[in-house]
Amino acid sequence: MADSSFDVVSKVDKMEAENALNQAAKEIEQRYDFKGVGASVAFSGEDVLIKASTEERALAVLDVLQTKAIKRGISLKSLDAGDPFPSGKEFRIEVSFKNGIEQDIAKKIGAFIRAEAPKTVKSQVQGDELRVSSKSRDDLQQTIQLLKGQEFDVPLQFINFR
Repeated sequence: MADSSFDVVSKVDKMEAENALNQAAKEIEQRYDFKGVGASVAFSGEDVLIKASTEERALAVLDVLQTKAIKRGISLKSLDAGDPFPSGKEFRIEVSFKNGIEQDIAKKIGAFIRAEAPKTVKSQVQGDELRVSSKSRDDLQQTIQLLKGQEFDVPLQFINFR
């Protein structure tokens, strides 16, 4: 019998990110405390650009975006928000969505699998994801539960279980 496997990835669903951004923009447009402060949130290429007249308002807009992202099922670990910086008469914050598992984190996950998972389970880094394989599907399911219980710097999803 051939080995069973699954992939460990860290990806943000583009549609969910867009929906969270649109909901945040709608709330910012309607909220009384954002009237007249030039508060806005919009995509600028792949990243999100937050603008407001003061640093506190920019951080409040970021909080609204984070709240909407959580409601749409996007982990805050996958949001990478910079510090507010002045740009002319306004403050800006650049927020990016992290996709993929970095090499050092993938190595940590692989070391964790070698140390804690059943002995038949093997892992291999493939680009920005991790392939985990074993002859036993039960061992793979046990490994998924171990990884879900462990805290890493990125949100993990498990795909292609075969």
